Amino acid sequence: MEKSEIQQLERDVEELLRICRRSREENILLRSQQSAWLVERTQLIEKTDLARNRIEKMMTRLKEMDDEL
Repeated sequence: MEKSEIQQLERDVEELLRICRRSREENILLRSQQSAWLVERTQLIEKTDLARNRIEKMMTRLKEMDDEL
């Protein structure tokens, strides 16, 4: 193998290592974002359920009030 071929191979390996590091960092960031979104999703589901329950109770009360009239 010629010196220039070895040097090119070294450059290629270095580039692959950079790409691998960048991909790993991006993967960590994406997993972190996913985790945050899952927490937010859970909170939104809880808020939605709470709002739904409150609305259902209000509707029941309104119906009872209407029936009393």
